[in-house]
Amino acid sequence: MHILLIHQAFVSPNDSGGTRHFEFARRLVRRGHEVTIVASNLNYQTGKPVNSQADGKGEETWEGVNVVRAYTFPALHRSFAWRIVAFLSFMLSSFVAALRVKKVDVVWGTSPPMFQALTAWAVSRLRRRPFLLEVRDLWPEVAVEMGVLKSRSLIWLARRMERFLYKRAIRIIVNVPFQDYLATRGVPPAKVCFIPNGVDAAMFAAPADQQRFRVEHGLSDKFLVVYAGALGMANDIDTILDAAVQLHDKPDIHFMLVGDGKERPRLEAKTRSLNLSNVTFAGAQSKSQMPQILSAADACIATLQDIPLFRIAYPNKIFDYMAAGRPIVLAIEGVIRDVIETAGAGIPVPPGHANAISDAILQLRNQPENARRMGIAGRDYVTVHFNRDRHAKQLNHLLIQVAGKRAA
Repeated sequence: MHILLIHQAFVSPNDSGGTRHFEFARRLVRRGHEVTIVASNLNYQTGKPVNSQADGKGEETWEGVNVVRAYTFPALHRSFAWRIVAFLSFMLSSFVAALRVKKVDVVWGTSPPMFQALTAWAVSRLRRRPFLLEVRDLWPEVAVEMGVLKSRSLIWLARRMERFLYKRAIRIIVNVPFQDYLATRGVPPAKVCFIPNGVDAAMFAAPADQQRFRVEHGLSDKFLVVYAGALGMANDIDTILDAAVQLHDKPDIHFMLVGDGKERPRLEAKTRSLNLSNVTFAGAQSKSQMPQILSAADACIATLQDIPLFRIAYPNKIFDYMAAGRPIVLAIEGVIRDVIETAGAGIPVPPGHANAISDAILQLRNQPENARRMGIAGRDYVTVHFNRDRHAKQLNHLLIQVAGKRAA
């Protein structure tokens, strides 16, 4: 079976961001399938060109996975309007690139952004192949709740687009429990398949030299707190900086923010204005570097704005933290808090509360043995319950079912 995935934000091991789709794709290849991914030539997190090994035709191969790079207008982080331009440019270029891929059995679209899912549907119609839709985040609802999307006409159009895609997909994959929301949009429960975010725990086995990263950054004698992920509006990095202000009189505690995004320039300016010498912006790092970075951490932190839709989120970074065996300070409510509490993998605190974050960090620093037990418990739990191999097997079964259905 040949699976075609259209995914603007696809991340190879050489780039920063979540590698869910690469990890699935290489497992599907091992099962005898062919996988082609039409991806952007820009990294979604940084907006800069990817670390590509593409040939003159824009094609490359990663562990048997075919990747075709399609043009994206370089404006992802300029403004909301320019971001839409970047999405539309990929929507068009990926359509052309996808039509060049031969002998496809299933066309897989993923959202957000929704525009690329429209491309996947259009390709599936022209190729007369089934259309599988993956919903990784609820757009436009998240944009509306965060106040990013305010125009009534644009909200109406986006919701029409959303319903259009839901109706035409043969099956819908969700990586967080969106089933109740989808039901309000007229999607039958039998149409939805829940394949959650997870982790390849073997990637995060302790590196031989766990101290190298700390030495390189002059942090050998610090209690190092790492945030690894996007620096966007949703991520509430301001609260981490506010906690850093409160802990500024504790010179042994240091924060490292690993990642990039639209908010990074503003956050760096805020850090300078507050004279925060206990915060380092490490920039975006490739996924292959993350085991080394997380192994250097004494604790990891995750934050999100407190809006209702985020209470059903399973952020990828949490599972990476757990696989690396690091205790977690979690400022997110909802299902991911349930995971951390059930696993005993860290200290949950209310979102947006810098005082609670700083108290939790002090607790982990002052109780190293307890922090170590949390890290071990988290790794044990995620290896069993959020194992990428098990999820890949589930996806394989779904794709075989979808391939046997007629295109809608």
